[in-house]
Amino acid sequence: MSICLTILGCHSATPRINAFPTAQYLEINNRHFLIDCGEGTQRQMRKYKVGFSKINHIFISHLHGDHFYGLVGLLSTFGILNREKELHIYGPKGIKKATLLQLKISQSHAKYPMVFHELISNESELIFEDDKVEIRTIPLDHRVYTNGYLFTEKEKPKKLNMLNISGYPEIGKADYLNIKAGKNITLSTGEVVSNSELTLPSSKPLSFAFCSDTSYKPDIIPTIKNVDLLYHEATFLDDRIDLAKKTKHSTTKQAARIAKEANVNQLVLGHYSGRYKDISIFKQEAQEVFKNTALAEPGKIFNI
Repeated sequence: MSICLTILGCHSATPRINAFPTAQYLEINNRHFLIDCGEGTQRQMRKYKVGFSKINHIFISHLHGDHFYGLVGLLSTFGILNREKELHIYGPKGIKKATLLQLKISQSHAKYPMVFHELISNESELIFEDDKVEIRTIPLDHRVYTNGYLFTEKEKPKKLNMLNISGYPEIGKADYLNIKAGKNITLSTGEVVSNSELTLPSSKPLSFAFCSDTSYKPDIIPTIKNVDLLYHEATFLDDRIDLAKKTKHSTTKQAARIAKEANVNQLVLGHYSGRYKDISIFKQEAQEVFKNTALAEPGKIFNI
């Protein structure tokens, strides 16, 4: 079980030379997801060798241009590459209309199945689940309807403790599936052998929380409690807390407080305002509150 997060873009507002708007590529438990899709995303995907064909699910946080203006171009490219696999797109209500209209007017060659999942709830909800991963929304507070996303691995079946099992000749291979499923074993004598004696502890499921554009919102803390990796926007340094409040963004120290109170393992900052030429101070400020803070930068990879 593992997490690998590749930052494709991490700056706010408009694309600039060497500054790309938000997009991230997440590999978690052998699943592959694209999170947000600002302008230039597919260029960044090629640059950092992200496989186009691996992406079957795209998650858009909100309908501001720096988070989804690259989507139609990417979908068109999928069509040019003769994609046939079904593609699922999650985002706020309106994303289907905005996307299909542009594809229709441009007569793009996107003929593969597209399934839109439009979100409207202001409560955290389960929006995707398979045998390896589950994904929940993290309702945020921005100028338009916005969600973050919580990606969590499913627990793997328990591992057999073959040394202990060998001490019970009556237990055979036919019992292994039940043991992995967590069941106790009852012997012919009536003795019940506890599952904990027959299995080894599973590794802790890993988790990643993506918190896109949002004002300081402490009530997300229960949703993201104890995550292994948290991406949280920090558009401004803390001396511009007034501007952050006005524009419904967060500052470095606000993001760090969220990380600290949620007891996360590592915080990654991003969505820097273009007013700052040196982003190193973002890390310095946040570390005054939460030590294990890193900066998002294009091409940077975070592995757990």
